[in-house]
Amino acid sequence: MLVLAVDTATPAVTAGVVRLEGDEPRTLSTRVTVNARAHAEVLTPHILECLAEAGHTPPDLDAVVVGCGPGPFTGLRVGMATAAAFGDALGIPVYGVCSLDAIAVEAALGRDLLVVTDARRREVYWARYSRGARVSGPSVDKPADVNPLPSNAVAGSPAHVDLFDLQVEPVETPSPAGLVRVARQALVDGAEPEPLVPLYLRRPDAVEIANRTK
Repeated sequence: MLVLAVDTATPAVTAGVVRLEGDEPRTLSTRVTVNARAHAEVLTPHILECLAEAGHTPPDLDAVVVGCGPGPFTGLRVGMATAAAFGDALGIPVYGVCSLDAIAVEAALGRDLLVVTDARRREVYWARYSRGARVSGPSVDKPADVNPLPSNAVAGSPAHVDLFDLQVEPVETPSPAGLVRVARQALVDGAEPEPLVPLYLRRPDAVEIANRTK
């Protein structure tokens, strides 16, 4: 099964082509650009470059997996809209997964883990995991208000992991293989995808003038 995986929930614009064979996804190609303002400009070129490098064209794809956040409104919308457009054009299923889960699945190692990513406004998106399963979150809070216990390791945003007195796992953003691992069972089963729902966790900064409080 050939899967396109994309994520724009963090400052990293990530795309990759992954071959799912049995339980283990194999990354054929990947592109990552760390630029919180470049999601719309580089995502589609990244996807086409990944397909070309892997020796495939869009019609070869069997499914799409996309990170649904939590993440900032604009960047997250770009990734999800692009994933939905590819799925619609090709007539293939699009599976949404929690972007924090995709970080955790590569960093958890069977331990209690905290995952944090940048939510701006001096806040973090976070979730806690135990033995690979999410047990709290996703939520958005100031780092000082996040109780890391019983976690003994932390992964995610390099600018925020050091705010917690935990061992740091070097997994900073969702990878294509991590995204596919989270969706693996649904992909293997050929399950009907749930509707794509972005995990904004708060309202966007931009508000239409008519809806502003006077």
